[in-house]
Amino acid sequence: MTVARWTGDYANQPYVTVTICIPGVQGANQCATIDHMLVDTGSAGVRVLASALGPALTGRLPAQTGATDDPTSAAPIAQCAQFASGYAWGPIRRADVTIGGKAAGNLPIQVIGDGAYVTPADCASVGLGNIGTVTDLGANGVVGVGSAVRDFPLAAQTALSATYYYCPSTGSCKGTRVPLDTQVMNPVAAFTSDNNGTIIRLPALPAGGQASATGELVFGIGTQQNNRLPSAAHIIPLDSNGFFTTTYKGAVFARGVLDSGSNTNTFQDRAIPFDPWRRYTPPTPLSLSALLKPGSGATVPVTVPFQVANTAGLMNGPYAAHDDLPVYTSLSSYFIWGLPFFFGRDVFTGLNGAQIGAQTGPFVAF
Repeated sequence: MTVARWTGDYANQPYVTVTICIPGVQGANQCATIDHMLVDTGSAGVRVLASALGPALTGRLPAQTGATDDPTSAAPIAQCAQFASGYAWGPIRRADVTIGGKAAGNLPIQVIGDGAYVTPADCASVGLGNIGTVTDLGANGVVGVGSAVRDFPLAAQTALSATYYYCPSTGSCKGTRVPLDTQVMNPVAAFTSDNNGTIIRLPALPAGGQASATGELVFGIGTQQNNRLPSAAHIIPLDSNGFFTTTYKGAVFARGVLDSGSNTNTFQDRAIPFDPWRRYTPPTPLSLSALLKPGSGATVPVTVPFQVANTAGLMNGPYAAHDDLPVYTSLSSYFIWGLPFFFGRDVFTGLNGAQIGAQTGPFVAF
């Protein structure tokens, strides 16, 4: 795994390479090896730009069908995937996915921006920009390895706005419920082994950051010699939505998350100056701390120190790896611990329902 500036010139983007093939076929003309796929512990599932797959392979990946509210059960399923930075629209298709030698067979994945179906109005109007290009996304796709096994379990019971659709024609996609086995799936959960979680290992950085960084994305927790959960690790159970609680300067943020796909720490503190792009701009770096704990239960809170630098200045600089990039958000319940949190740590993500020693997922640990 590498952290580098690439298309879009974004800092703190962790990338891996992924091979995507037609299910059950491994020939050279039936696969694409795609670099610069963003590693994201804040989501679940593989999403790839159609421009990276190429039109020939995109068209040969089987369409996912079987939406609950589709009277024919034959119309292709599509998704409006929402991220903090914007939305990604495209159909769900099946593929064999290989990451670092581990394979997930016949996996439902999203193909972003293939132009096959018109973006529904409720997707285009969610208040976020379209990130369905390589420049806007800053990557060729996303590898979602968060704690969830499927990306939207609630969508199996309820037709959620701006989420899943079935598409009887290119100009008509209708919101729908979708069974769990048709939803975009965390690839780790589909591995035949080492499938209970992940570890992200990144080195500590010098003051001011560095040009790039090389780390590891490790599959499995407690399944091999290189993925043991240390006895002294801080373990934080997550709620059903994948959140924990962060307490900062006396304020409680109920939606805390460790999100490697966010290139900044994102939180609300009006005492720190920020620019029109909501990048914090303190005149000198700040040394701060916050408490992390589950939303309920008696687990002892963990104190986490962190730095707040002038994000505007660092983002405009040449370095790709920074552990002190923060931005302001108007969402007062969120505290997003982005990639700056991961530097200098082994960060574990246990999958929902996984039994890892005495600990049951979902949880994060470090």
